[in-house]
Parts: sequence; C-alpha cells; structure tokens
Amino acid sequence: MRDAVVVVSGPGRVELVEQDAGELSDGSFRVRTLFSGISAGTELSYVKGTNPYLHVAWNPELGLFQPGAASTPYPVTRLGYMQVGRVVESRAPTVAVGTVGAMTYGHRTGWVADPVAERFVPLPDDLDPLLGVYVAHLGPICANGLLHAAADLYGSDVRSLGDGVRGRRVAVVGGGVVGLITALFARRHGAGSVVVLDPTPQRRRVAGALGLEALDPQADDPAVLLKTRWNHAAGDRGADVVFQCRGQAWALHLALRLLRPQGTVIDLAFYQAGADAVRFGEEFHHNGLALRCAQIGRVPRGLAPTWDRERLSAETIELLREHGDLIRAHLVSAVASFDQAPAILTDLAEGRRRELQVVLAESIPTSGIGRPQAAGEPPVPRH
Repeated sequence: MRDAVVVVSGPGRVELVEQDAGELSDGSFRVRTLFSGISAGTELSYVKGTNPYLHVAWNPELGLFQPGAASTPYPVTRLGYMQVGRVVESRAPTVAVGTVGAMTYGHRTGWVADPVAERFVPLPDDLDPLLGVYVAHLGPICANGLLHAAADLYGSDVRSLGDGVRGRRVAVVGGGVVGLITALFARRHGAGSVVVLDPTPQRRRVAGALGLEALDPQADDPAVLLKTRWNHAAGDRGADVVFQCRGQAWALHLALRLLRPQGTVIDLAFYQAGADAVRFGEEFHHNGLALRCAQIGRVPRGLAPTWDRERLSAETIELLREHGDLIRAHLVSAVASFDQAPAILTDLAEGRRRELQVVLAESIPTSGIGRPQAAGEPPVPRH
C-alpha cells in the first residue's frame, strides 16, 4: 500500500510523492484522509523558506533558537496540521474502524497512528466532517487566544473562555481564518462588541457574511474611530483587549494603537520577517500596554491540566456546531484534490492565488461550497 505525501523539497519546490503506507503494529491504527486543510501562514513559511526552523537550531530545553544545523531541514515531509481521517484498520482497542476523527499528521492520503503518542479527536455525527479540519489544532489556537485573555484578568482562576471577553470591547486585527474564528469565539462567549480590521476587501466581506463588523484600516484611522466610540472614562478610551492575528509589523502596531490604557494585545501571529516597524516608544510605552503571546504550544501558566488541548478541541466543536454552516459557506473558499496541492501551495506562496481556506479532499463535493479549481485560477468570490 502506498500513500501520496506533499513534500517541500526546497524553497518554492513542492512535490507530491509516494511513500510506503507503513505496517500496522499492536496498538496502532490506520486512517485514510478525507480532508486536509492548508494553513496559509505556517505552511507557506516552509514553501517560501522563511521559517526559522529551516535555518537555525531550536533548543527546546532552553527555549532558544541558536546557530547550528537546521531543526527542520529540507525536504519537509510533514507539512500541515488540519487533517480529518477515517479509521480503516485498527489494532488499538480504543479506536474503532469507521471512526472519523481530527488529527495533525500533515498532507498525505493516509497515516498509521499511535493513539498514545498522537491526538485523535473523534468527530460527532452531527458535524460536517470537512469542518473537522479545525478541530485538532487551528480551532484550539483561537480558543487558546481567548484563554490567554481570560488568564490576563483572572490568573489561574479561569472558569470559561468567556472570562476574558464577556461584556468587553474586542478588536481583532487580521481577517484570515484564525482572526475570523477568534472573532466568532469572542462573540459566542459574550463580548460586548467585536470589530475585525483587515485591509483586504474579500476578508471584510467574509467577516460581514459571518455577522461581524469589519473595518478597513487603510480608509480612516481605526484607532481614532474606535477610541471615539469606546469611551470608558476621561482619558480611558479604546479596546479592552485586542487579538492580533496577522503576522506583519503594521498589524501589531495597529493592535497597540487600538487599546485602552493598560490593555493587553493577545498575539496569535507568526512574524516570519520580524517586526522592525513596531514603534514601542509610542502607544506601547505611553499607555502602559501589555503584549502577550498565545502560542498553541502551551496554555497560560497555572491552567493545565484543567485547560488542555482536548478541552480546547471540545470548545471548537461547540463553536462549529453553532456556526458551521456559515463557516463552511464563507471561510472555505476552495476544495481541491491532492494532486493539485503542489501548484496551489506554490501559487499561494508567490501571491498568484489568494484564498481564505483551501481544503484538500479525498473526493471533491459535487455541490455546495468549495468547488474544485485549477491551479492558478482566481479564487471564487465570496459574497
């Protein structure tokens, strides 16, 4: 048995190669991939050659990047973290054949998994399995952002994802998938106001279709607009919390400008090119602001094991149950076959194609959202 695997062999070089599917050992199980979501952030950093793991050594004990052999050199053979598979063989007593679950094994048509070493999140029968691409990792990234906002207020005494947003004014910088799902989480958990800021018209249209207010940061100064609207007291205006979800320096600088004094930016972005343009001598200094990185590798200190990846996946499933139809209709902008993956990834990396969410599929849906598209074809407009 052979599996097709998406491999990045070098900067700008993506291939679909065949590999042996692997033998099933006691305790393991085999899945066939139904859906595999492409991340237009992390994954493209490997295609572009900008990911730090490609160039230096990561010391996990010290938490430092250091000179040395690359921690993830080319070829990159495990690309992607949004997979949904059906169990077709099992020698694991806890995983039944036929179960559909979310995993993070990369873009490939099949995988042999160890349930002790790898997460397998069974999907409920009432959830569209395509939406399961968000359950194992990307949804928890967004939920972890809310968890960090809650910990910023309550420390280790967090009872709900809503503790950091309930009744508060929330801004989300970046209208990509992470930003939009984070905004939906904030609204679902009782935020008083939620505003998404993104310069891309398509993303603002999608935000509107999801029932979210969206602003163009290039039209007028959104900091002036929102600080005029969000007045807490004399000299105290702006967002209670800002979720920064776009990995560019201008976006972080904007996030800091939107905050009320002593507010916090919860940062979910990946700055592949650094952030030299962020002017920490301005609002960050004069308003006494805080910047908190909500990296999915850890929950806030003191919240484990009560809040773990399984709980964040469960929160994601509940969000998808409530908003799944809208997410499927407006965030998933294309569904394509695995053999299109190399062209799609290189087109996305080189800016020839723009999508919110591409999903690779075992079989292409014949109706509904996400029709197949040829590589290089313009994305389907979202209305």
